[in-house]
Amino acid sequence: MDMKTKIAELTSETMKKLWPEAAGLPEAEELRGLLAVPPDPAMGDYAFPCFRLAKALRMGPPKIAEALCAGWDREETASVQAVNGYMNFFLNRENFTAEIMTDLAEKGEYYAASDMGKGKTVCLDYSSINIAKRFHIGHLSTTVLGNSLKRIYDFLGYKTVGINHLGDWGTQFGKMICAYKHWGDKAKVEAGGVDEMTRLYVRFGVEAKDHPELEDEGRAWFKKIEDGDPEALEIFTWFKDVTLKDAMRVYDILDVHFDSYAGESFYNDKMQPVIDLLREKNLLTQSEGAWVVDLTEDKMPPCLILKKDGATLYATRDLAAAKYRQDTYHFDKCLYVVAYQQDLHFRQVFRVLEKMGYDWAKDCVHVAFGMVSLGGEALSTRDGVIVYLDDLLNQAIAKAAGIIDEKSPGLENKEEIARQIGVGAVVYTTLSANRIKDIDYPCDKSEYTDEDGTPRIRYSIDWEKALNFDGETGPYVQYTHARCCSVLRKAADWDLPAPDWSALTDDEAQTLLRLISRFPDVVKEAADKYEPSMITRAVTDIAQAFNKYYYEHRILDGEPAQAAARVALTRAAAQQIKAGLRLIGIEAPERM
Repeated sequence: MDMKTKIAELTSETMKKLWPEAAGLPEAEELRGLLAVPPDPAMGDYAFPCFRLAKALRMGPPKIAEALCAGWDREETASVQAVNGYMNFFLNRENFTAEIMTDLAEKGEYYAASDMGKGKTVCLDYSSINIAKRFHIGHLSTTVLGNSLKRIYDFLGYKTVGINHLGDWGTQFGKMICAYKHWGDKAKVEAGGVDEMTRLYVRFGVEAKDHPELEDEGRAWFKKIEDGDPEALEIFTWFKDVTLKDAMRVYDILDVHFDSYAGESFYNDKMQPVIDLLREKNLLTQSEGAWVVDLTEDKMPPCLILKKDGATLYATRDLAAAKYRQDTYHFDKCLYVVAYQQDLHFRQVFRVLEKMGYDWAKDCVHVAFGMVSLGGEALSTRDGVIVYLDDLLNQAIAKAAGIIDEKSPGLENKEEIARQIGVGAVVYTTLSANRIKDIDYPCDKSEYTDEDGTPRIRYSIDWEKALNFDGETGPYVQYTHARCCSVLRKAADWDLPAPDWSALTDDEAQTLLRLISRFPDVVKEAADKYEPSMITRAVTDIAQAFNKYYYEHRILDGEPAQAAARVALTRAAAQQIKAGLRLIGIEAPERM
């Protein structure tokens, strides 16, 4: 039993003993949720706000706190103190240490794991790159956020289904085919891959400014894709294969995997039943030639289902996708990890699902995140305001390799460790702040002329500013893990006796143990709030606490039994740092 649960149960017992006839008193499970961690350790390890009991007991919170403290008789677990309506708990250090260290020794890296999700399924829609475009930094947040959430839910016992809902449908693909038919060359596309397709797409944007009729031609080609035209489908499928081959290189570097690559085109034959049901339920109305679902009562604009020409839209496909996922995976929750700019879109889609009579619509969640920009400018492939993700990752790996060459020239397996550190720096930076926060990469701009003679601007990230390896960073946490591993390698040569847990009652050890003991709650809260940054913060706090302990205490000195306790604490820290890093998609090198 974790200490927070134990405190809650003992407090519940004390309440019932003091006020056996009182109604409305919280049970232990609710009490656990009410327990807080005071901002100042001098105020206790946990605190219970007695304001919650004032109405039921018809007493002031200060008097309730005093009564609870007077009736508390579990000093072997914690001593208590009443302060301004709070019941503050001070854990018995030696008993707390013995309990948590025994638990840590048994569970190891899975100390914070749980089976709370057993029998439940979570679908996660993330990354969702666009076909015929290179993987750029605009897809970094959704990719690493979704990957981390998938790992978190796996860790908590859920069955997860990672879905890469490929952007392989829409007018832009008609424009791509139009560009290819006008200016493309098959040999060049085969050789240049996505870069050549991007060049064609950018050229289409430039040419269409002077020749607006190209827009109509692009729309016509997309309609051919929808209608199953052989030539259009052949080119479209070819573009898709080339794009996925390019994207897999980036996914491999990030160690990101999916269970499904069913993109928008997958639902082409699944939209008509949705449209038919909308008509059957009298939800479709005509507006200026298009078919929409009126959401006026919900204070939202109408949800567009069909264009004037009968073409479908994002909402049509997302409705079909949601129904397919429920029918196929029977999800308990379906998460859409998409930027906050799409908030209205998802509110409309989820509301339409409700109107269609699907009670599982309440289990669909838009996990929004902030936008990415370059030097204050919004990303745009067409306008060339873009930096590709593999460039960012390769630059980070190169920078890590340079630091290793300077500080650890004799390190074995340098290339692999440089990859782990470089990728870790990028992922940690992305997941270190609240997901809703915007990210603006510092960059330099330079003018150039492309091969078609068009003046362009090149955007280059200022890598020194963008990739910070000092302070609270991924490499710092990774280095702490490597430091722990170094101590454990030395300790492996020692014949240590059973640990003396009294050696871990000092302030530094207790701070570290308390952070570790709270880690399971952090993981669960990160899942509840869809917020991996909570784990990033927690694992950084553990790393900082260990480093302070490391500098204040000589781990392998002194009495053997006390050294054994310090080694066990070091092992526990290493295990939880590794587990935390794994949950946010970062590897933990044993040597750096």
